[in-house]
Amino acid sequence: MMPLWLGVAPFALAYAVLARDAGLSIVETQALSLLVFAGSAQVSAVGLFGRGVGGLEIVLTTFLLNVRHVLYGMSLGRVVPMTKRERLIGAYLLTDEAYGVSVARGARSFPFVLGTEVSLFLVWNVMTLVGALVGGVIPDPERLGVDFVFPVAFLALLVPLLRLKVDVAVALVAGVAAWLLAKWLPGGVPVLGAGVSGALLGAWLTR
Repeated sequence: MMPLWLGVAPFALAYAVLARDAGLSIVETQALSLLVFAGSAQVSAVGLFGRGVGGLEIVLTTFLLNVRHVLYGMSLGRVVPMTKRERLIGAYLLTDEAYGVSVARGARSFPFVLGTEVSLFLVWNVMTLVGALVGGVIPDPERLGVDFVFPVAFLALLVPLLRLKVDVAVALVAGVAAWLLAKWLPGGVPVLGAGVSGALLGAWLTR
């Protein structure tokens, strides 16, 4: 997980600065990282909050951005034995990065999944606190060039999994679907659509 910290840390700092600029207190800024723990959803939420948008719209937006985690949970739940309590904990801490590493490493135990999740949870929340305290001295992460870390890291996780023609076909279809849907649909909807279309294709090809 350590290479992914390079992408998570600066964006946690940036989120905290945006939250403080939107009028949230240090406690409120940190609470959002502790309770929501979803970078894109948190940034969108504080942006909407800063514009005075109502609570219902904020909740619906964060839901759309995070609904892809349903697919992640279903996928992990099929291969990792977990008790009901472990499923609740795992669902609460689940992120794109933790899921990606767990799948790429062939996780078959809850402690492994939990380790990937807690690793990112701690980094995100520590850097949120730092960002909330130091404020505007932090530059835009995109100007630092660290925004490339996530796509490169996920490509590195994906490529070793493409062992069969079916795997390559599913990856290509899902990628094209995400690219096309992103042109017209907001938030996490393209990712969800790509995941569903890829899963359906994979199920049809391997039925």
